[in-house]
Amino acid sequence: MPLLSALRLNMTNVPGAEHAERYRVALQMASYADANGVTAIGCEEHHLAATGWLPAPLLLAAAVAGCTSTIRISVNALLVPLYDPVRLAEDIAVLDHLSAGRVSYVAGIGYRPEEYHAVGKDFRRRGRLMDDCLDVLLRSWGDEPFEYHGRSVQVTPKPYTKPHPVLFIGGMSAAAARRAARFGLPFSPPMPMPEIEAVYRAELERNGRQGFVFSPENGNTVTHLSTDPEAAWARCGDYFLCEAVEYSSWSVPGVPRPNESPAATIDELRASATVEVLTPDELVAQCRAGRTGVTLHPLIGGLPLDEGWQSLRLLVDKVLPALKP
Repeated sequence: MPLLSALRLNMTNVPGAEHAERYRVALQMASYADANGVTAIGCEEHHLAATGWLPAPLLLAAAVAGCTSTIRISVNALLVPLYDPVRLAEDIAVLDHLSAGRVSYVAGIGYRPEEYHAVGKDFRRRGRLMDDCLDVLLRSWGDEPFEYHGRSVQVTPKPYTKPHPVLFIGGMSAAAARRAARFGLPFSPPMPMPEIEAVYRAELERNGRQGFVFSPENGNTVTHLSTDPEAAWARCGDYFLCEAVEYSSWSVPGVPRPNESPAATIDELRASATVEVLTPDELVAQCRAGRTGVTLHPLIGGLPLDEGWQSLRLLVDKVLPALKP
């Protein structure tokens, strides 16, 4: 089985740093990855982040689509309750045409009240908002007009992908699994979760629907490649930690999140295994032993651009050729 290789572009940076050059380089990396056999590029969404965590994933996905030709693009997760659903349906339809159907989406509900407050949405109604938005999206992409707020609406253009772009429901809860089954959409927990996946399959059967589950083998673990991992940790550990510390600060009691392992120091981050630094030979050996996927995060937490490029080039020059059939 070929290695599923991905770039994670969430655009985190050192707080207060400039972002323009890093966005330009992100597109250069996307083009390079597309030309050299990388499987996918992932964008994601958070708001009001000190690190500048990507707040506009559809814009970045469109830019990535414009500078690539074959690579898959994922928006994971897209916080659909924060959007006007008709406008979101239009934006996704246009992006589907721009990318010739290469963009897929994982719809997430979010867990930070401040993100809802920032766009005038009621966090307490997030479940209803999620359901309403999903309903409008699916009806918008259908062939027939539908009633919305008392008036007939016909969204155009219809998506390039029929019947609609690939849309997963994300989450780590039984409620998320039941929602995915109820809408007849595939379910994408952020890591293998057999008990929650069983809830999804049971709910599919109860509703007489079909679907499937997709989850990344290594969860949200990201990989940095280096010929000298110890030296790379010494140079780059503070940047890895920059993103991890902010993510940990968003923890909400009772709300599970992928790879939840708060780290306040580089040593704690290393022990948590949410960031791994491997040599190309180590990654190749793991893949030959059964590993199926790797996600590079070449701009993590303000990582110097040359370090990000080195990691990406080691993937392209050393790892992917070694794993070709």
